[in-house]
Amino acid sequence: MLVQALLNLASAAVGLLVADSVLDDMSVSWDSFVLVVVIFTVLQAVLSPFLLKVAARNAPPLVGGIGLISTFVALLITALVDDGLRIDGWSTWVYASLIVWIVTMIAVLLLPLLLVKLGVESARQNRGGGA
Repeated sequence: MLVQALLNLASAAVGLLVADSVLDDMSVSWDSFVLVVVIFTVLQAVLSPFLLKVAARNAPPLVGGIGLISTFVALLITALVDDGLRIDGWSTWVYASLIVWIVTMIAVLLLPLLLVKLGVESARQNRGGGA
């Protein structure tokens, strides 16, 4: 569970950093970066299952887009709660939601593979086997 939480935090950080670097009208303050990532990650963890349940009961066609919707809502609430996240303009909100959602999804898939690879390389070096 702790590993999953750290993976979610890391993937959210990567997603926010990519969106921040790509979008001119979005900024994440370095002073509160960690807090923004934590708030966003916690909101995602709470909102996704809640929105999935609501959509499944009331609007089944929305079920496939719950990740994107919960990303938008988590960004919105995070921006309202913490001044460290600023997103200006409706198109930036759309692009920020898409970028953070896609990058976070990719990071959740790739970070465990990277960690396993690093662990295997470390184990080889500790055994003196080198690669």
